[in-house]
Amino acid sequence: MIPRTFAKQPQTNSPAGFYTQTTKPSTTTPQQLVSQGEVLYQSGRFTEAVTVLQQAVRIYQQEGDNLAQAAALTNLSLVFEQLGSWKEASKAINNSLNLLGWDNTNQKLNVNNPKSELLEVLAQTLEIQSGLQLSQGQADVSLKTSQISEQIWKRLGKQYNIGVTRSRINQAQALRVSGFYRRSLDILNEVSQHLQTQPDSLEKVTALRSLGNVHRQLGDLEQSWKNLKHSLEIAQRLQLPLETSLTEFSLGNTVRDLGNIKDAIAHYENAALIASNPLTKVQAQINQLSLLVENEQVAQAKTIIPTIQSQLATVPTTQAGIYARINFARTISKIGNKKDIAETLANSVQQAKNIGDERAQSYALGSLAEVYEQNNQWQDAQKLTQQALFLAQKIDASDMAYRWEWLLGRLLKAQGNIEGAIAAYDTAVATLQSLRTDLVTVNREVQFNFRDSVEPIYRQSVELLLQQKGQGKPDLDKVRKRIEALQLAELDNFFREACLSNQFVVLDKVVDRDRPNTAIFYPIILDNQLEVILKLPNQPLLHKTSVVNHQQVEQAIAQMQETIVQPDANNKFQVVSQQLYDWLIKPVASELKNSRVNTLVFIPDGSLRNIPMSALSDGKEYLVQKYAIAISPGLQLFTPKPLAQKRLNALAGGLSQPPRNEKFAPLPNVKVELELIQQSGISTTILLDGNFKSTTLGKTINAQPFRIVHLATHGQFSSKAKDTFILAADKRIYVNELDSLLKSREQKRTEPVELLVLSACETAQGDNRAALGLAGVAIRAGARSTLASLWQIGDDSTALFVSEFYHQLTTGKTTAEALREAQLKLLSSSQYTRPLYWATYVLVGNWL
Repeated sequence: MIPRTFAKQPQTNSPAGFYTQTTKPSTTTPQQLVSQGEVLYQSGRFTEAVTVLQQAVRIYQQEGDNLAQAAALTNLSLVFEQLGSWKEASKAINNSLNLLGWDNTNQKLNVNNPKSELLEVLAQTLEIQSGLQLSQGQADVSLKTSQISEQIWKRLGKQYNIGVTRSRINQAQALRVSGFYRRSLDILNEVSQHLQTQPDSLEKVTALRSLGNVHRQLGDLEQSWKNLKHSLEIAQRLQLPLETSLTEFSLGNTVRDLGNIKDAIAHYENAALIASNPLTKVQAQINQLSLLVENEQVAQAKTIIPTIQSQLATVPTTQAGIYARINFARTISKIGNKKDIAETLANSVQQAKNIGDERAQSYALGSLAEVYEQNNQWQDAQKLTQQALFLAQKIDASDMAYRWEWLLGRLLKAQGNIEGAIAAYDTAVATLQSLRTDLVTVNREVQFNFRDSVEPIYRQSVELLLQQKGQGKPDLDKVRKRIEALQLAELDNFFREACLSNQFVVLDKVVDRDRPNTAIFYPIILDNQLEVILKLPNQPLLHKTSVVNHQQVEQAIAQMQETIVQPDANNKFQVVSQQLYDWLIKPVASELKNSRVNTLVFIPDGSLRNIPMSALSDGKEYLVQKYAIAISPGLQLFTPKPLAQKRLNALAGGLSQPPRNEKFAPLPNVKVELELIQQSGISTTILLDGNFKSTTLGKTINAQPFRIVHLATHGQFSSKAKDTFILAADKRIYVNELDSLLKSREQKRTEPVELLVLSACETAQGDNRAALGLAGVAIRAGARSTLASLWQIGDDSTALFVSEFYHQLTTGKTTAEALREAQLKLLSSSQYTRPLYWATYVLVGNWL
């Protein structure tokens, strides 16, 4: 929410102050009327505020006081905006600007040597106009208006810095709504830094809240919570009920994303209780409702539906008000009366038309089409979808268009038009790929979840493509590229930005031309089948299907994860390991044998990333006993080069004793592990314990071209970037910092790190997509290969593994072969024969 403060009246007559009396005495001055209007505005009594402000405008007009009249009109516009009276709001603001001599077309002031009083009112008027423009969905225009406002405040001098601050916040808000979150964050960081030394104020409250909202949308939830908490404390101290309710609402959203349902509901309830603004009240109630529905607390959800319905009747017909109605209808689509939902959405379509908001109209039409889809009214749904899509494309709202393209694909599929459905899904995917980083920064009012709103598009598209029998068989190359596009989108979502822009080499070329002993596996989890596409050297793609639903596959993966690390669950592990082998490997086992390949590169889909393929068993042997195994995050990778071409050197860092503030166990054998690398014949620089700090690591890694970086320290891989880190003596090094740690190296040296080894790391417990973090680390570190552990094991077996792995590297083995030999060494020893010890290690990226 932009700082919506009343424009100050020019002090040409007696000074204006707050006027708390609610009945107008006969001697009321226009200044007192404006003050009374402000009190009414702050308490949410907008209709009454309009009446007294219109009276003030008439008096100023009679007195011929253009400046004061302009200021009163500006404030009147602000109140009309809250009522959803767009025409009246625009008319009032334009009349104000005309009185001030502002040329709206050319964006300039037609007044020679304007006085500071006029410039002050003009700056305030442009501020409020920028808010009006933003509320009407004109973010670009709003940004320009607030930039002009900022320049006028600067022209007025340092005593008007608070005006500059407000204009900067307005710009940040406009950038945020447009999806430019980084730029918005930069502005807000500057603003909040400036405000730290300033006394508490409305602007400080707003800046901190805006900062918190941007941090939430960038995925930095802890920082979001801190800023919002600070904003709330100041708003409560200053007794600003409107601001308090808005910040409580934002806190509810952040705490919800943190997974704290109870506290999120409490914040939403507080926001609704305090809110003087009916819109804020109902938005908080709708978010509370969606949280209850999401967590299947249907009985409790149904108790607040009538309250929301009665509140919605009082909400103004603004863009935000229309979105509130649409989101309410979407939230209750599974538990409410379909007729009522359709009626609410149809009304929203009309309201959006009335205010000329094509974006809101598209959102309402598409949502209504989804209700018809649920009722199997395919043709009616299709007609509405095409209308929604036309509007979204007309206004270039790609973040909405892809949803209606997806809906169109579903509707065509339901009507048996497979070719048409494929074309619609292709368009949806193309739109998604054009969005890239904007995927995670879609319109703030539109409900969005990657797992629900993006991932199914790719999987359903693949199902359709596999049904296509063009020229006798499906286009397998298109299928695997479609799944890779999903994996790329997952990583973008993980980092909250488009992360892959390097030039890579296609794996097929490497296999066909350089490494004819390698096969590439593409397992794909679909609703009712597990697909395997296999690339063998110099052969066309193979395709096999196991008829098994995704719940069974996910359950088997979860059981394998669970039993592989349990000392007394070996029999259960063997059963589930063989089951997964039968689905993934057995259908192509004879082709693999006949091709004489010795290395398998997996591009695992979804939660298949979380299990070590090396531990799949045919009942007699593990896969690692037949093949060297690696993982690739996609169809392409850094230009692969064999590691053993030149003399190897390594930077080896480790932490045997974690910092006191971290709840990690000591790693007493780390020193031995690092010394073993040295003893293998590799030139090694060691950073141990106190020397293993993030700063020292950064300096040392850039001092010379290390080909191997080995880090023996605690770490965690998670599906969230904020929970993915490695531990140094001074701090946690998060995945987003890895690239900056290696940035100066990239500037000085053209070659990336050849091999990054992360021992003693583990995947986050209870996170079924945790290995996404490992792929994220591999990409962010910019290494050709990353070798990491999926779970922690004993120091003794780690030392044995490390010794054998580096010995094999020095003999000229590929990285994948060296990994296999080290795993087989553990497997052949009576002490470490179980997969618990050797299967934890996975190689991501270049296997040469």
